[in-house]
Parts: sequence; structure tokens; C-alpha cells
Amino acid sequence: MHVSVIGCGYLGAVHAASMAKLGHTVVGVDVDAAKVELLAAGKAPFYEPGLPELLSEVGGEGRLTFATDMASVDGAAVHFLCVGTPQKHGEFRADLTYVEDAFAALLPHLRPGDLVVGKSTVPVGTAEALAERLAGTGATLVWNPEFLREGFAVKDTLHPDRLVYGLPTDDDGVPTAEGDRARGILDEVYAAPLAEHTPLVITDYATAQLVKVAANSFLATKISFINAMAELCEATGADVTRLADAIGYDDRIGRRFLNAGLGFGGGCLPKDIRAFMARAGELGVDQALSFLREVDAINMRRRVRMVDLAREVCGGSIVGRRIAVLGAAFKPDSDDIRDSPALSVAAQMQLQGAQVVVTDPQAVENARRAWPGLAFAATAEEAVAGADVVLLATEWQEYRALDPERLGGLVARRAVLDGRNVLDPRAWRAAGWTYRALGRP
Repeated sequence: MHVSVIGCGYLGAVHAASMAKLGHTVVGVDVDAAKVELLAAGKAPFYEPGLPELLSEVGGEGRLTFATDMASVDGAAVHFLCVGTPQKHGEFRADLTYVEDAFAALLPHLRPGDLVVGKSTVPVGTAEALAERLAGTGATLVWNPEFLREGFAVKDTLHPDRLVYGLPTDDDGVPTAEGDRARGILDEVYAAPLAEHTPLVITDYATAQLVKVAANSFLATKISFINAMAELCEATGADVTRLADAIGYDDRIGRRFLNAGLGFGGGCLPKDIRAFMARAGELGVDQALSFLREVDAINMRRRVRMVDLAREVCGGSIVGRRIAVLGAAFKPDSDDIRDSPALSVAAQMQLQGAQVVVTDPQAVENARRAWPGLAFAATAEEAVAGADVVLLATEWQEYRALDPERLGGLVARRAVLDGRNVLDPRAWRAAGWTYRALGRP
């Protein structure tokens, strides 16, 4: 099929390349000329494993092009809306400026029978409003939420764990004839994943819009739950990692995302749960999501607690202490620094008088632009040289595999803070290190 992807940021670039990989002819459109130039050259404007190779492959086969002119979508039958919905400055609400602008620019290019497929994470009710604006164009709106994990985005697009279609429905929630036709088109778009027996959920607009924010809210709650348990473990001398192991064997709970530490960050979970709370308030059901305020608060407390832990290790003060922070990205296998717990902690420690040096395998340049007041190093070895404390803040595999004995020869003082609970305490203590972690004795 001939499809367009509007917005070539993280979601859009991956989606465009993946659609081309599935055999479709794809044009990606973005207002950022520099980004378009990079993508057209087969280069990813951000770090995502597998994406550069995919861009080169499908670009070389002529199935994928990029442009800044919206007229480039002419001839496409399916238009994916993949623009960002960041948190509104000074508020919890989602900023729909990019969605509104992209939709308005697309409208004049739509033809009868076209499909507009929303993938952006939006407040419930947005799709209904956009569908009304399609009246008279002959085009149909479908809401098809994305579920990408940074570091696994290509796999998650080509081999998703589920597909959700939010279709036009009647008063009983049954897809209309227009909805059935739209489903047939999307089934053709996703023919390859569906052939792999990917679960497919057919629903209405409202439910489809709620799926992504509900899923992210659940994950955030699970992470904050185990971090709340970590606070209790610190007060009692219990070990939160053993606690997580024990309760994780219960199939109703599961072990995934029960990892205590610095908590969640990035461009999805924090802003999505806040926007969800804001939308619930607008709908008059804010009490239904009031628990998310505590989820958010627990998550932010972990950052403060890590600074406190550094102070304890340093004998009560971090003033003048050299602290090496291993990690700047909010998670490994990414260069995304949005709402990064690692950088938040690094900045707090520097404000309190520490000499902080940050390193990361992929995110140093992004971090340097966003936090010019911090010092950065190219490697872990350079960062820890002469350090009084080493903080593992992002669980990159190369940091998890560091040799405590070799690293001990570089630091001024053998003290390590395991911000992600991924190091072996026995190995580090055996090498003469003071080992501390959130929720562990």
C-alpha cells in the first residue's frame, strides 16, 4: 500500500521504516528539515538499536522517502499521525499543538476513502473531535495506539504483542459499515503481524485512546509500588530485591517491572500519567485517578533519597566531593534524556556542592546540550578517576559488567551507589567497596 507518516520523531521514524519493511511504499513528513535530511540519508536522528540498518535497507530499495512538504502525502491512502504530545508547560495536561497543526495541514490533501490513523498518545475525546473535522472529506479516522519500548522499538513495530483498532461504532459499540471498511484497510497494512497471530482488539475511539495511558499508568504504579516497598525495607533492614523475587513468583503479580531503584523517567510514563490525571479532572472523575499522584510522588522521592544516600556515604556532606554518575539516558539502549532520573540526581548533587561528572555510552551530547552546567566524560574510566563516590544511575550492560577490582584502582575512595539494584553486592564488597542501594541493607 501507499502510506504516509506525519511526524518523524521517535515514533514516526520507526513506524515509517517499519511500514516500508512490511512492503508498503512510505513517505514520512516532518517540519524539521534537518531531521528529514538525516532520515533521507539513512541516518537516525536519535539512538535506537536496529533503526539505522533498517533505514538504509528500505531506503536503498526505494520504498521509503522523507519530505517537509505536506503535499508529498498526495496519493497515499493511509495517513499515520505520529506527532508528539508533550506535557503542557506549567501544567499536567498534554499539549496537543503538534496534533492540531499536523491534522490541519493534512486535511486539504485527503481524498474520499482515505484512512487517517492516529497513533499519538492523546487525551480521551481527542479522536472524536478530530473525526468530526473529517466530515465532508470522505476520509475515515481510526485510532491505533502505539506500544513502543525504547531500545526495542523496531521489534515492537514489526512484531507487536497486540494491535488495537479504535473504529467508528454505533450506539451499541458495533463497528459501522465505515468502521468495517477501515478495519479491512488496516488489516492489509498489518497483514504480516496478523499472519503471526498477533492479538487484535477491535473497539471504539474512547477505549482505544485509553489503552496506552492505562497501560503506562499500570506500569508506573507497579514500579512505584516496589519503590514504596523499598522505603519500608530501608526502615526495617529488609532486602527489596528478595522481596520482589518472592512476590514476583505469584503469576497474578509477576516479576517484570518490580525493580526498585531510581524509578521511571523518559518521554512517556511521567507525562502520560500526569495528562491522564488532568483529563480525569476535566471529565469530573479525578478521584478515580487520585492514586496516580502518590505514584508520581513516590517516583520523585527516589531521586531525593539517592542524594541523601550519597550524603550518608560521604559522612554527612557531599560538598567538594567528586561523584561519578554512570548513565545520563533515562534507560539503557537509548539516548533519550527526557525526565532522566540520572540527570536529575546529578544536578541535585551539584547544586548541593558536589563535583559531579556524568558519562553515558550514547546520551552525553544530548545531556550536554540540556545540562551545560554539568561536567561530562566520554568513558566510565574517565568519569570515575579520583571519584569519592560512583553512582550507577542507568543500567547499561557495560556498567553492570564493570570489574570492581579494576575500577577500584581508579577512584579516590571505593564507594558505590547502585541506583538500579543490578550489581552484585558481594563482589563489590569483596573488592573493598562500600556498597549501598535503595531498599537494601
